[in-house]
Amino acid sequence: MGTMIQAHKLEEEDFRGDLLVDHDILVKGNNDLLSLTKPDIIKEIHRIYFEVGADIAETNTFNANAISQADYGTEYLTYEMNRASAILAREAADEFTKSQPDQPRFVAGSLGPTNRTASMSPDVNNPGFRAVTFDDLKEAYKEQARGLMDGGADLLLVETVFDTLNAKAALFGIQELFEEEGKELPIMVSGTITDASGRTLSGQTTQAFLVSVSHINLLSVGLNCALGADQLRPYLQVLDKESPFFVSAHPNAGLPNEFGEYDETPEIMGQQIEEYLKEGLVNVVGGCCGTTPEHIRVIAELAKKYSPRLTNKV
Repeated sequence: MGTMIQAHKLEEEDFRGDLLVDHDILVKGNNDLLSLTKPDIIKEIHRIYFEVGADIAETNTFNANAISQADYGTEYLTYEMNRASAILAREAADEFTKSQPDQPRFVAGSLGPTNRTASMSPDVNNPGFRAVTFDDLKEAYKEQARGLMDGGADLLLVETVFDTLNAKAALFGIQELFEEEGKELPIMVSGTITDASGRTLSGQTTQAFLVSVSHINLLSVGLNCALGADQLRPYLQVLDKESPFFVSAHPNAGLPNEFGEYDETPEIMGQQIEEYLKEGLVNVVGGCCGTTPEHIRVIAELAKKYSPRLTNKV
């Protein structure tokens, strides 16, 4: 989503739209806001990815939580951001499902990690300090999930988890919401291995991360972001061996260059992901940073040739 939004080269007034004409904080870069101020762009991006073969589209809500939105002074809009984002993805998905009923499309409500961490201090001189509490996170995620559910998401994706305590807060908030609503959606959880150490930012190995979230009956546990497909493979092998759930992977298009851009071509990324498929490592596969529609087209075509990972999930 972010890659495609950047291609539109939007300016401050585009992000503001008619909704925030007099807002006193700059909002350029607040991509989640575009579901309210430029909905046609967001819906068209979903259409493009469905057109090239994607089965699941994530909502444009990676940072659509009250904690992250507070930086822009737009935290009061978080419920509407999530609801509107889910509606846009839902409309695009239904459009393609209607025209291609043999390939139904689905909407994953994206819940990102926020810009705070519950288990680490941002102040090296005060290691006991926390910039956010577990309860703050739980309430923010609960509000976000409510908007996504009300907008018609098929499942919820707690993604790019660098701090497992944040993810636990998200899962707790989601469970509270399910109890209140008397309705449940499948939940996917996707962590982020930050570097060659093979650990998340909060220090967990892949196996430890899996154990930490296994108290919930999840649809899948997977990995995304930070690494390219080739670098992610050994950690997916751990999940394949240990996980009772389905396994997902959406790596970046390689590692960023010195300008923060991603150079890995669809063909190269496809070759690396094909190794996942040959080994039977994954049930769900896609792309994160730098993955264009052409990357997804290649991945979708490759996935048709292989059977998904076998699992002991009941």
